[in-house]
Amino acid sequence: MAPQGKSSRETAGSTYDSSGFPDPAEDLPTPADGAPRTAVLAGGCFWCVEAVFEQVEGVLDVVSGYAGGDARTARYELVSTGTTNHAEAVRITYDPRRITYGQLLKIFFAVAHDPTQLNRQGPDVGPQYRSAIFYATDEERRVAESYIRRLEQARVFDRPIVTRLEPLKGFYPAESYHQDYARRNPSNPYIVTNSAPKVRKLEETFPACVRRSGRR
Repeated sequence: MAPQGKSSRETAGSTYDSSGFPDPAEDLPTPADGAPRTAVLAGGCFWCVEAVFEQVEGVLDVVSGYAGGDARTARYELVSTGTTNHAEAVRITYDPRRITYGQLLKIFFAVAHDPTQLNRQGPDVGPQYRSAIFYATDEERRVAESYIRRLEQARVFDRPIVTRLEPLKGFYPAESYHQDYARRNPSNPYIVTNSAPKVRKLEETFPACVRRSGRR
C-alpha cells in the first residue's frame, strides 16, 4: 500500500470448503477455558488482509499495525520507507472453539495474499509488504512450518513459498485512519481493485467460514 493519495492501478473436514486447498496436518489444541487467542500475519497491504479476516466466522477482532521492528519506528511515514524492519501486519483475535490457528493460516495462504511474491504484494513493493507469520510461541511456529511444508509438497503454487517465520517481538497498532479502511472506504479505487476481489474469493472459496451478518 502506497502513501495516501496513491492511485489504484479447517483443521476442518472436507465440508469446510470446496477449494481443494490442503488442510493443515497439525494445529493448536483448543484451550480448555476457550479463551480468545491472537495471530499476527503479514501479507502486503494491511487494508486488504484486514478486510478478509473481518469476514471470517470466529474472528472477534482485526487490528492493522506493524510488526518486525521496534516501537520507535512504528509509524506509517517511517514504515513506508522500507528501512524499519517492520511489515504491515494484522493482529487477529479469534475464538479457538470456532476457528483454529491452522484454519486461519489456510485462509491466509489461499485467499488473503500470494505467498510466492518476495517483498511485494501486487502493486505494493518493499520489505514492509513481505509475507510473514509472526509466531508468539514455539507451537505456533511448529504449526506454521508444518503447513508450509504441506503446501510445498502438494505443489499448490507454481513458485516457491517465500513466507518468513519471524518471532513476534511486538505488535504496534497503526494510525486510526488505517483501521477498518476497506469497510469505511469501499469505493476507494485501491480497495475496489485489490481488496474487494480477495473478499469475494473468500466468499466463493470458503463460504462456510464467512461470518453470518451481525455476528462476531
